[in-house]
Amino acid sequence: MAPRPKQEDESEEKPKEILDVPRKKSLSMAPALSTVALIEEDPWEMLELQDTGVKWADLDTKGKILRVLINAAKLFLLVGLLYMFVCSLEILSSAFQLVGGKTAGDIFQENTVLSNPLAGLVIGMLVTLLVQSSSTSSSIVVSMVSSGLLEVSTAVPIIMGTNIGTSVTNTVVAMTQVGDRNKFRRAFAGATVHDFFNWLSVLVLLPLEVATGYLVKLTDLIIKSFNIQSGENAPALLNVITDPLTHSIIELDESVISGIATGDPEAKNKSLIKVWCQTASNTTVQNVTTSNCSDFPCWELKNVTEIINIKKCNHIFVNTNLSDLAVGLILLACSLLILCTCLILIVKLLNSMLKGQVAVVIKKIMNTDFPFPFAWLTGYIAIVFGAGMTFIVQSSSVFTSAITPLVGIGVIKIERAYPLSLGSNIGTTTTAILAAMIALVHLFFNLSGILLWYPIPFTRLPIRMAKALGQLTAQYRWFSGFYIIFCFFAFPLVVFGLSLAGWLVLVGVLVPIVAVLIFIIVVNSLQKHKPQWLPSILQSWDFLPLWAHSLEPWDRVVTTVAARCCCCCKCCNVKEENEEMGKHENMDQETEMYDNPTMTNMTKIKQAKKTSDSCEILKATSL
Repeated sequence: MAPRPKQEDESEEKPKEILDVPRKKSLSMAPALSTVALIEEDPWEMLELQDTGVKWADLDTKGKILRVLINAAKLFLLVGLLYMFVCSLEILSSAFQLVGGKTAGDIFQENTVLSNPLAGLVIGMLVTLLVQSSSTSSSIVVSMVSSGLLEVSTAVPIIMGTNIGTSVTNTVVAMTQVGDRNKFRRAFAGATVHDFFNWLSVLVLLPLEVATGYLVKLTDLIIKSFNIQSGENAPALLNVITDPLTHSIIELDESVISGIATGDPEAKNKSLIKVWCQTASNTTVQNVTTSNCSDFPCWELKNVTEIINIKKCNHIFVNTNLSDLAVGLILLACSLLILCTCLILIVKLLNSMLKGQVAVVIKKIMNTDFPFPFAWLTGYIAIVFGAGMTFIVQSSSVFTSAITPLVGIGVIKIERAYPLSLGSNIGTTTTAILAAMIALVHLFFNLSGILLWYPIPFTRLPIRMAKALGQLTAQYRWFSGFYIIFCFFAFPLVVFGLSLAGWLVLVGVLVPIVAVLIFIIVVNSLQKHKPQWLPSILQSWDFLPLWAHSLEPWDRVVTTVAARCCCCCKCCNVKEENEEMGKHENMDQETEMYDNPTMTNMTKIKQAKKTSDSCEILKATSL
C-alpha cells in the first residue's frame, strides 16, 4: 500500500507537466502579442546612447590611432552624405518643376479664383507642392505682382500657402525612420511641429488679414517710413558648393514658369530644360508689318530684340529628345532613391558616432538652457540660429529636413526643434528680397505667428499637437501616410475644386464641416476637463459606432489587407524556393539507393508538409 500514493502523485504530476507545455508557450509568445513594449514611462525622454566599445584609456597606441582614423573617416563620410542629401533635394525640386511646373503656372493664371483668399491659400500650397520649393513659388508671385497681374493684398494668402506647402518635405523625410517605433514617434513629431505652427498661424492670421489687411498696411508703412527699395536676390551661399554637381545633371529655365503665370503665349511651348547657358541680346530698329492695316504703308518701326546663343549647357539632358515629363519622372525616381539612402546612412552614422562622451557634449550644446535669470532667452537664440542657418543654405526644407533625423535619434529635443523651425521660417523670407513688399509681408506673417505661438509657454500648442500626432502615428504607423495625403493633397484639391464652383458653393460645403469640427473639439475638451457640464450621452463617444470614434477598426482593416498582400507574396516565394530545393534534392536522390522504397515517399511527404506549414504560419501571422 505504500507505493500507492506515489503512483497518484506521479499521475497528478504528468497532467501538470502536460498543462505546463502550452502555458510555457503562451508565456514565451506574450511579448510578441502584447502591447507592453509600446507603453513607456516617458516616450519623449532623450535616449542614452551607450558606448559599447572599448574605452579610450584601455586602448594601446595602435588602437587609439585606428580609432582616430575610423572616426575621421566617419566624419568625412557624414559630410559627403550631407552634401549628397542637399544635392538630391535640389534635384528633387527640379524634378517636380519638370513634372508640374507648367501646371503650376497655369494655376496662377486663374485670377478670378485668386481673388478668393481661401482659394489663394490652397493654390499657394499646391504650387509649392508641385515645384517643391517655396522660393520658386514666391518668385512666381513676385513676377505677377511686379507685372501688375496680382495685387499685393491678393498675394498675401498665396504666400501663407507657400509656408504650409514647404513643410511637407521634412514630414516625408521623417517617414524614412518608420522602422523604429520610438525614433519614428520623435522624428514625425519633430517634423509636424512645423506643420502645426503654419496651420495655426494661418487659422488666426488669414481671417484677420481679410478683415483688416493689417499685413499689407504694416508692410506699406515700413517701406514708406524707411524708404526701402527692391534689391537683388539674397546670395545663394550653399549653391556655390552644390551647383557644380546639380548643374551637371540638370539645369532649368525658371523664367518659363513665370512666363506662363504672367500670360506669355510663347512660354507654353518652351521646354523647362535649359539648353543655352550663355546668351546675348541684340536690339535693333526694324520695319515690322502690322497685323491690321487699311492705309498705306502697312509696316511700322519697332525695336526688335534678337537672342544670340553663345554657349550650350553641360548637363546630361541638354541634347535629350525626351519630354519634360519623362525627364522629370526619371529625376524624381533617382533623387528619391538617393535621398532615402542618404538619410538612412546618415542616421546609422550618427548612431555610431554619437556615443559616450561625444553624445553628452552634443546634447549639452543643443539642449541645455542658459542659467536661471536668462533661461527664457535660449529659445530666441535658437530662433536666430535657425534663421541664420536657413539664410546660409537658402532653403527652409533643407534645414528642417536635416534636423529631423537628429530629433528621431534623440540628439535634439522636440522643444528645441520647435524654435529652430520657427527661425527657418524667418530665414526663408530672404529669398524674396527682389520685391521688398512681398518679402516683408512674408517676414511679418512669420513674426506674427511666432508672437502668437511661442513667447508664452501655454501658447506653444504646436508642440503638444505634434507630440499627440507623433504618439498616434507610432501606434498606427499607416496614419502618417494618411496625414500627408489628406493635409497636403486631398484637402487643398477639394477646396480648389469648390472655389472653381463659386464662393456660395465653397461656403455652403465648408461651413457645416467647420461647425461640426468645432463642436467635436469643444466636446472633447469638456469630456477631458469638465464632463459634468455635458449631458450623459455626450460624456463619452460610446454611443457612436466604434469605427466613428476609434482608429482600432481601421487599423485592423489596413493591417489585414497589408498582411494578406505580404502573405501572398511570401507564400509564392516560399513555394518557388521549395520547388527549386526539391528539384536539387530529387537529382541527388536519383543517385542514392534505398533498401526500403518507402523512404522516397517519406521525403516527398516531408517536403509537401514543409511548404504547407510555411504558408500556414504566414497566414496565422497575418491574422
